[in-house]
Amino acid sequence: MPKASEIKKNAAIEHNGRVMIVKDIERSVPQGRAGGSLYRMRMYDVVTGGKVDETFKDVEMLNLADLVRRAAMFSYIDGDEYVFMDNEDYTPYNLNKDNIADEVLFINEETQGLHVVIVDGAPVAIDLPASVELEVIETDPSIKGASATSRTKPATLSTGVIIQVPEHISTGDKVKVNTEEKKFMGRADK
Repeated sequence: MPKASEIKKNAAIEHNGRVMIVKDIERSVPQGRAGGSLYRMRMYDVVTGGKVDETFKDVEMLNLADLVRRAAMFSYIDGDEYVFMDNEDYTPYNLNKDNIADEVLFINEETQGLHVVIVDGAPVAIDLPASVELEVIETDPSIKGASATSRTKPATLSTGVIIQVPEHISTGDKVKVNTEEKKFMGRADK
């Protein structure tokens, strides 16, 4: 049983008799408390899809739920469902767009290293790779002679996500993006 401080995003935990997927974690250190951080977790019930916000002390013990991570690739969109295909046995996994809204911003046909999270035989979440390569489809023109470390400008990527990129990046460039922090990491290898 891990402590609350050891739980990561997309972990499945058992809480109040329900299996919950942790979607977001905020750590805070209240002033005046002797030691101990607090971890506010936004979780979703895997059965009902209901949202729950819960705060745990850093030393509180939590039960991990049984879950399976299967390597998969994005296949196609069917209405409000995103369909992923298992890399080994080609099983299709359908996930509702609302349940994976944050992850969808980094998924395209070329995304490698995706995992579908399965709890009790049902797909419930997507685990993204640490970084993805996406094409810049719209940004201000690049400034000749701009250094790679100077000011940034907004850029719209092929999946619709908007990130800040250095001034030397132009429309059509492929960039590497950190999926956890939604930040520019560098140009993609050609």
